[in-house]
Amino acid sequence: MTTTVGHSTRGHADNAARGLDALGYRPQLKRSMSFVDVVVYGLIYMVPMAPLAVFGVVYNFASGMVGLVYLVAATAMLFSALSYKEMAARYPVAGSVYSYIRLGINAYGGYLAGWAILLDYLLLPALLSVFAAVAMAGILPGVPAWVWIVVFVGLATGVNLGGIGVTAAMNKLFLGLQLLVIAAFVVIAGCDIVAGHIALSWRPLFDASMFSWSIVFGAVPIAALSFLGFDAIATLNEEAQGGGRTVSRATLVVLCAATLLFVGQVYLAALYVPEGTRFAAGSETHNAFYNIAEQAAGHGFRVLMTLTSALIAIFANSIASQATSARLVFSMARDRQLPSLLARVDRNHTPRNATLFIAGLSLVIGLFGSESPEVLTTLVTFGALTAYILLHAAVLFRFMLIERSRRWILHGLSPIVGGAILIYALIEADTQAQMLGAVWMLGGVLMALVVRRRSAGMATTNAAQRAQSG
Repeated sequence: MTTTVGHSTRGHADNAARGLDALGYRPQLKRSMSFVDVVVYGLIYMVPMAPLAVFGVVYNFASGMVGLVYLVAATAMLFSALSYKEMAARYPVAGSVYSYIRLGINAYGGYLAGWAILLDYLLLPALLSVFAAVAMAGILPGVPAWVWIVVFVGLATGVNLGGIGVTAAMNKLFLGLQLLVIAAFVVIAGCDIVAGHIALSWRPLFDASMFSWSIVFGAVPIAALSFLGFDAIATLNEEAQGGGRTVSRATLVVLCAATLLFVGQVYLAALYVPEGTRFAAGSETHNAFYNIAEQAAGHGFRVLMTLTSALIAIFANSIASQATSARLVFSMARDRQLPSLLARVDRNHTPRNATLFIAGLSLVIGLFGSESPEVLTTLVTFGALTAYILLHAAVLFRFMLIERSRRWILHGLSPIVGGAILIYALIEADTQAQMLGAVWMLGGVLMALVVRRRSAGMATTNAAQRAQSG
């Protein structure tokens, strides 16, 4: 039996390597992650306890309908996950949406998608360090926030420089600890329901007196931050055993598991909040879930949940997000879309320079952006949602227009509906985030034009030199 499994694993690895070679790339990263490793990585990136950090913000935005917001966000992400699944199987390379659009449409479209998702990947590690600092300030208010930011960024960098194997091992430990604390909260809430301290209600899922699609979709970009993990899974295409086949399967498994965890947590937490409540700006909003934990089971449980969220959940996500960001930068640098220095790997098959670049950027953004976590949150999701919209366009272009696919639902209807939902969510997003995101994309367009003009000039010069020498 062992021999059969070994041959099967090697067979999938050989197929993945051939697929990579067919696209013009040579293997540089270590293909060592199993299906379970990839699923755990995705869940860690999505953070099972992600709703804790933004519960108060989403609750205020959605007038209490937090469960509905996460269900709508999950629906939008399902269409995106299906598009990722199809493109991961077709193009088994690192780089995620950047690579898929580059290969599915053209290099210019891939560059724009990569530029958009960079807004997500460059800001997310910094945002996570800010979330961790906010959580720890509730326990140790005497320690400045910048100290926690430096500590979390430094530790995440150290783990990632140890290689993807170290990261995978740490992920399993961190995931188990988070699931234990979530299970404890579910049991406590269940006991309170049975005892009559709180009552089951449809209000967190639908409140007719407050409902409007603009309210719900206005909160979706914030809730969608919790669903960005399947995009991270796609960056592991060159490190997963089985390549795109493994990534495709893991994508849907992770999305379904995360949806169940997210909706369950926010629904139970909302039952503790009196109807008509609006959390005050500042610490009351940022610590809303932690205050609910204290109300449910005392100060000790609040400390346990805060420490688990800050020291384990957010730190684990910091490790995964930093690793993911480094692999996107590595992929773009390998294709000469970024400085080639960032495409170098070390003896652990780790993109060291890209990792250090992301760490330095996270530190700077985290220190200067610690006072505006809401803006950072919406900016992160602006970049991700923009890239996902381009991904849906790539699926339509590649499968329906170029290959004339007959799978109308998967390759036609799904990307159209998914793209429409995401466009509406962007329209309803925070105005400041829209403006900053638009400026970011405009900068990417201008840079792309400069790169194209320079490349065209070099090509003309080389042609002239060849003509003279001939």
